[in-house]
Amino acid sequence: MTEKVTGVGASLPSTVGSWGFANLLWICSTTAIWLVLCLGAPCIAENTSQQGAGRLGAKDAARITATPTRVKVSDGVASTVIAWNTGDGSQGFVFVKVNGRAPALVATAPEGSQSISWIRRGNYVFELYREAERRTLLGSVNVSGVATESEALSQRTGLSRHQMRYLLAAVLLVILYTALYLSSTGQVRTKFPIEPASSPHPLHVTRNLLLGAAAFICVDGLVFHTELYTSILAPESYAGRMAAITRAEKNRISSGLKEVLVLGDSRMAEGFSAAVADTLSSVDGLKFVNLAEPASAVNIWDYMLRDVDPAGNRYSAIVVPYGVGFEPHSADNLRISMAAPLLRYADCFNFASAFQRWSGRCRAFTACILRGSAFQSDVVDFLEDPMARFRSIQREPRRVQSRNLYQGRNYDIVGTSYDPNTGQVTFPPRLTEAQREAIRDSLTKPSQSETQDFLRMQREGIQRILNRYSASSTKIVLTPVPRGPFAGLPGASMTFHAVFPGITPHKAVFSVPEQTFDFLEKPEYYFDGFHLNAKGRQQFTETLVAELLQRLRSVNSDGRIRSHSSMAVGHFTTDCEVSNVFRPSSQRLSNGPTEQGN
Repeated sequence: MTEKVTGVGASLPSTVGSWGFANLLWICSTTAIWLVLCLGAPCIAENTSQQGAGRLGAKDAARITATPTRVKVSDGVASTVIAWNTGDGSQGFVFVKVNGRAPALVATAPEGSQSISWIRRGNYVFELYREAERRTLLGSVNVSGVATESEALSQRTGLSRHQMRYLLAAVLLVILYTALYLSSTGQVRTKFPIEPASSPHPLHVTRNLLLGAAAFICVDGLVFHTELYTSILAPESYAGRMAAITRAEKNRISSGLKEVLVLGDSRMAEGFSAAVADTLSSVDGLKFVNLAEPASAVNIWDYMLRDVDPAGNRYSAIVVPYGVGFEPHSADNLRISMAAPLLRYADCFNFASAFQRWSGRCRAFTACILRGSAFQSDVVDFLEDPMARFRSIQREPRRVQSRNLYQGRNYDIVGTSYDPNTGQVTFPPRLTEAQREAIRDSLTKPSQSETQDFLRMQREGIQRILNRYSASSTKIVLTPVPRGPFAGLPGASMTFHAVFPGITPHKAVFSVPEQTFDFLEKPEYYFDGFHLNAKGRQQFTETLVAELLQRLRSVNSDGRIRSHSSMAVGHFTTDCEVSNVFRPSSQRLSNGPTEQGN
């Protein structure tokens, strides 16, 4: 009996080793399948919940997406961005069903993107149809407005899921190690050498940490601070759109004419037509370039100019809009993500100083050093479906072309009335829910602090543009924008001298008179509460080009403003001297940023 037991014990290592070696391939294959099922299931489920709806019933090329699909709503409303493409250039119709109610028309275009700023708590289904009668469904996407508590719970659930993935990965490593260990042909070691109490080599903990951090920054710089990743950003995202339009403008061959660049946000993107402007100014040899981008803020425009005009002499003139508005603190992440493709290491302090809250400043500072931190969601989307990303990038030239051919929206909000005394808004029955929500949002008065922050951001952002071109022959045109479809609202006017600091009159800088576009502040020229329709777009472009030509013709070769621009000089030297822009910044803010226009 004793000899039998001893024999079995002596042959155990070789038996186990031979069994493990023979079955190593089976163990590894089984473990790999287990890894895919355990670790891939959450990703597949998450991707299905976020993107599956967007592809349901869609053609191969047609699509509609929402970023984000889960919108956190704390108080009031929040926003998401809807992007769509019919795939074949035909007209598309985007409808929305709010909490199961009847569908309402949101937008009509072959492709495009639109910021939906009226998302409340509830369920929104955006559908892309080929016809206005909603016969052929090309795609749909669900957007959920969730409460802050629900969002926090969702984040905690997602964190637990990630922790479970790491745990499963650790278990996998243990299984693989055990399989390899048992596959060895030698005897199984029963004793291990005792670790030495001390090591002759120092650990260098601080040095290793610094080297690790430096290596991490270098890898981030190699991947995200170059074209390696910015060239494959999602074209529908804020960062992707910014990278695409600046890249297209940098690569655009000069027309040989006197080029005029137009900056701005969605109001200028919808309100200004470069094609109409080119026709009106062809005799003067001008070429207009519209670089206005929805959701862009004034503190980003300087970085855009640095990217497309590094020498500061590419354009004959640059049109810079200003006016009433505000930037909510909730938009900090949007602004950081949008500016990320343009940021450099040296921008960390200047860019971070544009944010009021310390949380925004920290994120902005980090985005300049570690640009990948601003691309986190984009990287996740890319890893989930790389082929879809590449197909979307291939359609980028068509998007740029459709942007240049865009003519505006052929509907208005005539019949809408607003009583400033009671705050009551009356809508005509034909308006969509999207139009009504946008009009209500436009009538929401921002807080004093938000208005002050926006005013400060305008001053600093536009001043940086003026400083960039202070030694250049490029003319800077400062223009107001129409305030909205209801003129004369309390606090809806912002005078020129309340926005800008002192500007020396010998520079080639002039302003369009503040009352120039007052005639456009009517419902017939708007398709929602913020943006001009096709009719307003035509009128705004014609008026702005006429003002611009009048002033450019009067500028002498020395850059001084004379003749027809004498009013602009007086505006700088007289109005500014008696205005509050020359007072200390603390007094300027305390006196209030807005004034009633004449």
